[in-house]
Amino acid sequence: MADRREGAMIRTERPSRAAADQGLPTVREILAIDAVAAGVPEVLVGDDAGDALGARVRWVHVSDSAGVARLLDGGELLLSTGSGWPAEPDELRGFVGGLVAAGVAGLVVELGAHYRFVPAVVVEAAREHGLALVALHREVKFVTLTEAVHSRIISEQTAALRARDEVRERFTALALRGSPADFIVHQIARTLDAPVVLENLAHEVVAADVPAAAEAALFTGWEARSRSAHRRDEERRASGGAPEPDGWLIVPVEARGIRWGSLIALPGPAHPAGRSSVLEQGAIALALGRLADGEADEWARIGRRRLVDDLLSGRFAGFDGAAARLEAAGLPIEGSRLHGLVAVGAAVTAERADAAARALGGRALVGAVPDGAGGLGLGSAPGAGAAVLLSLPPGRRLDDAAAIGLARGLVADPSAADRLVLSIGSAADGVEGGLASLQEAVDLARGRAPRGRTLSGRGPELRRAENRPLVRLVATLRDDHRLLAHGEAMLAPLVEHDLARGGDLLDVLAAMLAHPGNRTAAASASHLSRSVFYQRITLIQDLLGVDLDDGETQTALHLALLVRRSARR
Repeated sequence: MADRREGAMIRTERPSRAAADQGLPTVREILAIDAVAAGVPEVLVGDDAGDALGARVRWVHVSDSAGVARLLDGGELLLSTGSGWPAEPDELRGFVGGLVAAGVAGLVVELGAHYRFVPAVVVEAAREHGLALVALHREVKFVTLTEAVHSRIISEQTAALRARDEVRERFTALALRGSPADFIVHQIARTLDAPVVLENLAHEVVAADVPAAAEAALFTGWEARSRSAHRRDEERRASGGAPEPDGWLIVPVEARGIRWGSLIALPGPAHPAGRSSVLEQGAIALALGRLADGEADEWARIGRRRLVDDLLSGRFAGFDGAAARLEAAGLPIEGSRLHGLVAVGAAVTAERADAAARALGGRALVGAVPDGAGGLGLGSAPGAGAAVLLSLPPGRRLDDAAAIGLARGLVADPSAADRLVLSIGSAADGVEGGLASLQEAVDLARGRAPRGRTLSGRGPELRRAENRPLVRLVATLRDDHRLLAHGEAMLAPLVEHDLARGGDLLDVLAAMLAHPGNRTAAASASHLSRSVFYQRITLIQDLLGVDLDDGETQTALHLALLVRRSARR
């Protein structure tokens, strides 16, 4: 066995520690290699010692020397017959302690040449230190075993390098294309096959890719959980410890000395490139995006807008999950008064909306103006307006003065505020009530209504749900099949006419109902001459077979139009 002693042991060049950080096999995986299995391995210390078999193996070292610890760099799997080990129990215990201090991944002892069984003191010491200890019951060629293990390590390292190159290219391309933050987060989550969250420095969730069913559990109390996870991560980094295998993986999003937030990956499967590498590349892409945006807060513009859009379109699993997600994004729900708002007629930014809400002691999240909102084309220009979910503290009322101040704070150009029309849903509690209020505001914005209230005769114009009882009724009963059937029965001839001929009869009818008793104003609102307008009215009466001057008929048609607009949100 002289060829296995220190003087004649197999020496090989190890890869650098930096190159070996990712994609390394575990002791457990190495034991399954045929060359190792041929020695009939018996695990003496493993799963019962803090999953010692899960330790990553960076390289294999062969030595029988009692002083081998000084030659180890950490992460090695040590192969030995034990022929050069000390004989005294205390010295054997110290020998094992030295291996652990050197960072050895595991110890494999071949029985037969020197030991018939592994000394009990070695087993006890290995268990105390959580060191994987394996006995080989058959003699094997250490050269063959080393070659097989090294081949496995090199193969996996090569695969890891290729995977890291592919990940780097993917996220570099996203950064160069100017991909938005929420899309980058989505790509990170797909790459890791795990939930991923992007948060700002205030621990508010900016964007997340999380299964809908898990949102309530994950985002409830998010700020406290996130702060606690950050503290643990900082303590781990300060002590030089490894990430917890079942913990959150946290990477800062920063560049040029500026930190904007953090990327957090929840537990998931291993990735060939390494989970940390994937998350770091995603953080780089996000940081480049922030640098490219300059002072513009793209995170607020993109990430939070999606929350309101998802709420309006019903893309959430339940109200509990939606409430937790909104709370995590910085919008207080529990105990707050919620209002749904739709502002059209001028460009509204997420930053200004939240600043205006903060001036009232509240917070706001901004979404896109729903299709068809804006009444007389006020919201037709790209970016001209927004759907807003407003949260106010208890006791704070959104009276006319507060609403006008809020509306003026929504836009950067003071002159544009006069063109703004702010539709305000009823005050509500909880996400379900907030969604109903938001839908009321959408219905108000879609309707052709007489001019709402202002404080000085000039804009902004306010439309309130409580002033439109029919709109509130439709918002409450929007999913009732009988109401939908009424709308279809009343308007079917006009819908079919407009679809077949590209007509405008529905718009003309809406203008007439918005200005009852004033056909001149209705014609003006329809952008038609009075003669053409009257021709359209006559055609509508003929198609529907009704008298449009009859009050009950007007009410039924008005209800049908509101139902149609509400159902097509």
